[in-house]
Amino acid sequence: MKIIVDGMGGDNAPVEIVKGAIDALKEYNIDLIIVGKRHIINEELKKYDYPVDRVEVLDAEDIITNDDDPALAIRRKKNSSIVVGMKALSNGKGDGFVSAGSTGALLAGGQLIVKRIEGIDRAALTSVYPTSMGLSLLVDAGANTDSKPEYLQQFALMGSIYMEKVMGVTKPRVGLANIGTEEGKGNELAKTSYDLMKNLDINFIGNIEGRTMPLGVADVIVADGFVGNMILKVTEGVAISLFKELKEVFMTNSKTKIGALLLKSNLKFLKGKLDYTEYGGAPLLGTKKPIVKAHGSSNAYAYKNAINQALKFIEKDVIKTIEENINLNRQILN
Repeated sequence: MKIIVDGMGGDNAPVEIVKGAIDALKEYNIDLIIVGKRHIINEELKKYDYPVDRVEVLDAEDIITNDDDPALAIRRKKNSSIVVGMKALSNGKGDGFVSAGSTGALLAGGQLIVKRIEGIDRAALTSVYPTSMGLSLLVDAGANTDSKPEYLQQFALMGSIYMEKVMGVTKPRVGLANIGTEEGKGNELAKTSYDLMKNLDINFIGNIEGRTMPLGVADVIVADGFVGNMILKVTEGVAISLFKELKEVFMTNSKTKIGALLLKSNLKFLKGKLDYTEYGGAPLLGTKKPIVKAHGSSNAYAYKNAINQALKFIEKDVIKTIEENINLNRQILN
């Protein structure tokens, strides 16, 4: 298995990216292609003891930043680490691509360079969503802010497949994010999407509300990218605010400080459930080859886990399963 790594993408590139990639190399049975400024990547690699025959450095002198227009950057910065890495993926030099770089550029490159699976209209960005019951999958988490009902129908199918294949959930419950649970609720996008989803051969449980999502009522939460990103960011904000409030309460006096010490291990476990570094990256569903988006501020541990996410994506043959299900459901999807 060979993973292509964007060595220049993210806030902590290339230091944490290279370290995380080498950690993954040592832990998993993989080979690496690290894409980026060769002299900089090679300097970082000198810090580590690793089997040199299993690591290739692919030179790319340019970097796509978050300030660049994603689609223009993909077309104009042809020697950037994202473009060079995706071309290598498309040409079969590697089995999957992992980047902590610009989300917009990754989405644009996935659709323009790697291309979409036939029958899929839009690729969707997913995110692991921690709940009181374990983990759910949120799809779309921000790739498509303007969506059609057909897109959400495809997101539901792809999310169900990923949750079953990679996360090991049998007959995952698929819910549509809405303002109420009754059929016929919501705007036209939600109502039409509901009608399309219930015709799919998936475990569609209908509409789900924002207040029940953290309770784990669905294994897959389907939304357009605008709503999905809002769900994700609000949840992150509430978690940060909650831990801040808890810290202030526990530091009030000696009695609460003792209580904090007694609850330390429990609070650490809870914080770990909400920590993105534990879950690695977000798979981009709908492209012809596996692409995983790591968090922009990923440290080495998070990046290693993002590579592990890519490995599961590849090993479980998710793309082939999506293609097969698109063919089986072609009349419904059309």
